[in-house]
Amino acid sequence: MSSATTKYSGKDAAPKQRRWRSDNRSAIWLIAPAMIVLAIVIGYPIVSAIVQSFNQDRVYDAETGFFQEGGFAGFTNYAHWILQDRGGGVNSCPPGTTGSQFWQSIGVTFLLTVVTVSLEVIIGFGMAIIMGRNMVGRGLLRAAVLVPWAIPTAVTAKLWAFIFAPQGIINSLTGLDLQWTTGTWELLSAVIVADVWKTTPFVALLILAGLQLIPKDVYEAARIDGATKWQQFTQITLPLVRPALMVAVLFRLLDALRMYDLPAIMQGNTSGAATTMSLLVTATMRENEYNNASALSTIVFLIIFACAFIMVKVLGANAVAQTQPARQLSTGAPNRKRRGPLQTEPLTTRAVTTKEK
Repeated sequence: MSSATTKYSGKDAAPKQRRWRSDNRSAIWLIAPAMIVLAIVIGYPIVSAIVQSFNQDRVYDAETGFFQEGGFAGFTNYAHWILQDRGGGVNSCPPGTTGSQFWQSIGVTFLLTVVTVSLEVIIGFGMAIIMGRNMVGRGLLRAAVLVPWAIPTAVTAKLWAFIFAPQGIINSLTGLDLQWTTGTWELLSAVIVADVWKTTPFVALLILAGLQLIPKDVYEAARIDGATKWQQFTQITLPLVRPALMVAVLFRLLDALRMYDLPAIMQGNTSGAATTMSLLVTATMRENEYNNASALSTIVFLIIFACAFIMVKVLGANAVAQTQPARQLSTGAPNRKRRGPLQTEPLTTRAVTTKEK
């Protein structure tokens, strides 16, 4: 029987292999247009920016009275940003120039990213739990929550700039006389409030989508088993909603690292206390230092890529862990090593068994 099976498999292998090759060729032709478009709109700008970053900007020739090409510059542009080297050694960039604001802009960007994303996740989680409950007016509540997210970012920035103006609502209600759009911590606080107000609904909707995927039977089984609300939240809700939560964090992390319009409009220009990495790139381009700006853009791209890579790795590991309990519960496979969402299984299993009895 074994030889017959081997013989049959050998005859059937050739048609399967030909069909597999045919499917691969069809797949290549189907994805080729999309790959060409991506290469043009994404690959070419990245490669062009990297090439320009190794060239020197045009320099003025006093003898001829014309600007001339600077030629190959090596890592000079990168040293200008990272080492603050303007040709006179480390930290030779004069104060007030774009080069001297590099590390400050990175600090401001990561500060805004950490604070805004943390607040949006905490507040968004609470909003998602409330919106997920069965109550009167739930549809109206969900539509109302979307209003801040639907408003364009430029309009949001102007709206909060008026609110935080010296004669605005905040100072009028609190009786304070703070310069929210010019002071350092005042401006950063105003940008954080505006960004959290606008983007929290987006995070809440993503988390709500994850909450609605959790079966109600799991909570019912946990209640029968005697689990408290806190145990249900920590051992059922958090582990099972983690994939949607990580996706929301990843999206918001990438957005916050590229934050531009909110601080630019609220502080009125590209240079100030809330200058982010994207604002610094624009400020450098306005000084006609395009090759220098290309080097800065490459550095910003590498920073964002590194953050995204770390997040994707963490997200992928959690997503794999989330799929394990579902397979084990459905197939009845024995439980070996339990971690993360598997901690909910004893509650569920025992509760279901008790209910059946």
